[in-house]
Amino acid sequence: MTAADSTVADVLVDDERISLIGENLDVQADRVIDAAGKYVLPGCVDPHTHLDMPFGGTVTIDDVESGQTSAAFGGTTCHVDFVIQGKGQTFAQALDDWRAKAHGRQVIDMGYHMAVTDLEDGGTLEELAGLPGQGITSYKLFMAYKGALMVDDETLYRTMEVAAKTGALVMVHAENGDVIDVLVREALAAGHTEPLHHALTRPPEAEGEATNRAIQLAHLAGAPLYVVHVTCKQAVDPIAAAREKGWDVWGETCTQYFFNSLDDIAKPNFEGAKYVYSPPVRDKSNWDVLWNAVRTDALSAISTDHCAFLFDGQKTLGKDDFSKIPNGGPGLENRLQMIHEFGVRAGRISLNRMVELLATNPAKLFGLYPRKGTVAVGSDADLVVFDPEKKVTISAKTHHSKSDYNLFEGTAVTGSPEIVMLRGHILVENDDLVASPGVGRFVARARFGEELAPARVAVA
Repeated sequence: MTAADSTVADVLVDDERISLIGENLDVQADRVIDAAGKYVLPGCVDPHTHLDMPFGGTVTIDDVESGQTSAAFGGTTCHVDFVIQGKGQTFAQALDDWRAKAHGRQVIDMGYHMAVTDLEDGGTLEELAGLPGQGITSYKLFMAYKGALMVDDETLYRTMEVAAKTGALVMVHAENGDVIDVLVREALAAGHTEPLHHALTRPPEAEGEATNRAIQLAHLAGAPLYVVHVTCKQAVDPIAAAREKGWDVWGETCTQYFFNSLDDIAKPNFEGAKYVYSPPVRDKSNWDVLWNAVRTDALSAISTDHCAFLFDGQKTLGKDDFSKIPNGGPGLENRLQMIHEFGVRAGRISLNRMVELLATNPAKLFGLYPRKGTVAVGSDADLVVFDPEKKVTISAKTHHSKSDYNLFEGTAVTGSPEIVMLRGHILVENDDLVASPGVGRFVARARFGEELAPARVAVA
């Protein structure tokens, strides 16, 4: 099963790669896996995760080992995590910190994006320009989180100019942080402290404005642009308009934005804090907007933005002030299950489009294709034997994230991974983790628009 084709065939794996595909192959193998009645999918690629990341006075609860274990059980065999440049840090220092977090703990393959936060006292444009040569081929900028991660338009534009010259892809968290800062202060002054006001102070107009601004600046700089975690019509529309013009603009959304809404964040007794992430949950009317966007390629990928915290002890830091609730939620494990159930089985998208959104497009956009993201001769043997009839009830009691809650708690799905392989190594089988941490590798990614050659993979 690929983004383009559905074929009945045998797949031969040799030396960590797919060596042969054909019907009724007559070859000797050390092991034969009978996948009759199942789908053989390429391992999913998640281009947007935050593991072991300091944020909001705490650190995300999933480290590399637990986060990647969760990913493996969900059929994700490669992800790209964000290196967050600290205040005063060079990019090399930030990268060293993230490599240390991953060393010896990797369950799946991974790459890195570089989040640019400080070009005054930390990294330089010259150092930034050298990152693509190290396989770090995407730059992330936050247009929100004023006083923490947010950059000004000068930093945004100068980074875009570097990307245009170096073959990097610019990623933006598109919300107007200045406006949000005003709205948050006004809400707190009026005594509004509940989680719901996290969403009300980050209105869709703030996302739409920042999305359009980023698109126009990227076009001016001649840089390719990828807008992360799109949630609403106000942001989808400018992306769709730019794509219709043939501009180098792409957008992603995340699993949770199809299913969580203002009703969730408004839950009483602080339960709504579980649904505090940014951009925030929206009115349910945006669910159909997003399904249509991924169906028509106005949005080209579905990620998770996995940024998991404990409800008890971390989310509760904002018990009396919504602005102090750590932003983020879990999701690495359930993306394939949820999109298959409510996308494919519900008739909203085809099975091939699901593969494109969860594997092929992320691999192509982030310099991993064709080594990742497809089932083809020469590609890594990252394979998911997916049972379309397997029934699962999603719950924090059974997921593999360290988070003590699940955004989709109690959701019944039909269809789930049965066997998950990374470069021919079995990671998950019969709901058990078979592989040991350390099997995963760092992937040095190709520059934007180029393809990844085998020699560009190295052990972290």
